[in-house]
Amino acid sequence: MVDVADLVAQARAGKPRAVARLISLVEGASPQLREVMAALAPRCGNAYVVGLTGSPGVGKSTSTSALVSGFRERGKRVGILAVDPSSPFSGGALLGDRVRMGEHASDPGVYIRSMATRGHLGGLAWAAPQAIRVLDAAGCDVVLVETVGVGQSEVEIAAQADTSVVLLAPGMGDGIQAAKAGILEIGDVYVVNKADRDGADATVRELNHMLGLGEARKPGDWRPPVVKTVAARGEGVDEVLAALEKHRGWMEENGVLAERRAARAAHEIETIAVTALRERMGELRGDKRIGALAERVVSGSLDPYAAADELVEGVTEG
Repeated sequence: MVDVADLVAQARAGKPRAVARLISLVEGASPQLREVMAALAPRCGNAYVVGLTGSPGVGKSTSTSALVSGFRERGKRVGILAVDPSSPFSGGALLGDRVRMGEHASDPGVYIRSMATRGHLGGLAWAAPQAIRVLDAAGCDVVLVETVGVGQSEVEIAAQADTSVVLLAPGMGDGIQAAKAGILEIGDVYVVNKADRDGADATVRELNHMLGLGEARKPGDWRPPVVKTVAARGEGVDEVLAALEKHRGWMEENGVLAERRAARAAHEIETIAVTALRERMGELRGDKRIGALAERVVSGSLDPYAAADELVEGVTEG
């Protein structure tokens, strides 16, 4: 058994091994997970969580690395949660972002963690919310969550981040799809990376056109900016950081940040509760109650919805 209190104290002191161990306990759904979360809870709520999403090839990792440099220049301690596709063989992350962000690997003010989705859809690993809590409690001022890059269905990051950054690149089809649903509707800040390529200005125009056609905004509502960058050369990064700072200020001023964090906590509670119910349902497989209910459904004396209601009542009462 792990000494959770000592581990949390070490993580707070900035020891990367302690942070790694805590996240491993989260990913492995350790029996001590409840104890870990209880110990972390009083220390959470300070980190600014920024999600970066976009189609594969737009330069998410390069952009994340450039943002880390910018935050570090401003004296911020940064945690990076890089969610990658799962290997079908090992279940581990296929693309370790530690390799792509090697320039920050030796910086004690930066913590990098790659996580595997393990089949979870929506661009995030199922353990991402708890991992964010670990980085928050470990004293990170900013947590950057780089999602898997699966395309337009990758919208779950909007439910986990304070600010969502959507990255695009000219010549990759994003401009043509700018009016479609998906990740192009969740951005608080849009970044057209690789802006030294032909078509960058056209992509910016199409994005601004899309935003103009969006929901009617009242005076004072946030209008997502579109920023051009060449992340590989660090160009435009200051403008992105300024947009993030402006968005955070707007959220704090209008109570939106507190609303988003409350919604995030509600979603997390619901997920944990549903997972617990599924586990209890799984324990009932082969149970005589299910067999008896199934026979009644087959005979026509009970409909499947009523049978499910009886089963749920039995699970919750048990």
